[in-house]
Amino acid sequence: MPEPIRSLDARYYTDPQVFEVEKRGVLAKTWQFGCHLSELAEIGAYTTFEIAGESLFAIRGRDDKVRVFYNVCQHRAHQLVQGAGTTRVVVCPYHAWTYELTGQLRAGPNIHSVEGFDRSTICLTEVRSEPFVGFLFVNLDADAKPMDHWFPQARQQLEAWVPNWADLRPLEWVDIPERCNWKVSVENYSECYHCSLCHPTFASGVIRPETYDVQPQGYCLRHTTECQSLDAMTYDINSGFDHFDEYSSWFLWPMFSFQVYPGNVLNTYHWRALDASHVVVWRGWYTVDGVDDEKVRRLAAQDRSTTVEEDIHLVESVQRGLGSRGYRPGPLVIDPKGGVNSEHPVMHLQRWMREGVDA
Repeated sequence: MPEPIRSLDARYYTDPQVFEVEKRGVLAKTWQFGCHLSELAEIGAYTTFEIAGESLFAIRGRDDKVRVFYNVCQHRAHQLVQGAGTTRVVVCPYHAWTYELTGQLRAGPNIHSVEGFDRSTICLTEVRSEPFVGFLFVNLDADAKPMDHWFPQARQQLEAWVPNWADLRPLEWVDIPERCNWKVSVENYSECYHCSLCHPTFASGVIRPETYDVQPQGYCLRHTTECQSLDAMTYDINSGFDHFDEYSSWFLWPMFSFQVYPGNVLNTYHWRALDASHVVVWRGWYTVDGVDDEKVRRLAAQDRSTTVEEDIHLVESVQRGLGSRGYRPGPLVIDPKGGVNSEHPVMHLQRWMREGVDA
């Protein structure tokens, strides 16, 4: 009789050395969220972000192309920009070396006096990037395969569930600190085995748990479900689009998820790992042109006071338990038929997690 598949050892979630390995490996060699492209609407608009311990910035060039660079001057390694803004050229604040929006060195004080200096050989180090339904993703691995290879069908499905994605802008982004390892939070998000017990509002007011399932599409975990009776919805879901009466979610390994609520309401999760035992979940909500929408505001407030708040207590309790000498990794409940009472998505996640650390 085959042995059941057991959960990962606690060290994967508690050992700071494992987190350091992840920063050099899985977090540096996967597609990660950088910014929403609406932040880069103008020529010269830029914004900074951090991935796998690296400071990066995205900037829109005069050719209208968005490029992502390591945030470091090629002269003496000073960081180039902070925050967000708009600029005609990128000027290092240390010695005023100046770069074009393409990253090519344009000028520097007295560089003409350096014998053999070839300005054309100096360029900021570019990072691989891809637009994805209005969001910019980056991968520090220059040889990584495209997002459509990693997440087959996800782009087309999202465009069907959110047909007006090109018109959407951020309405609000809320930081939610959690005192746990990022993988604890991602695992909790990716299974609904706990939903009926721990998320009564979500389980009784949005989804029909008996129809809930999560299945892999490459490195995407696709959440599907039928909805509860929509007669009692607290907002008008009749958007005029297909799939208006459905809920669905696309988790893109390792740290981002798109959710679509009834009414084709787009919202997102972005996990930002701080260290082995702390993560910040960036919760995003979007409307046409970012215009204030009371319906979406109410949804976001309800989400924070129910599912989000409930999850904080769950994942922080798990992290404390992982530090116990009494913990022995138990078998995952894997139903061959899938469904809400199966932990098969956790099985897939933990395989990817193990590969990312032990490879």
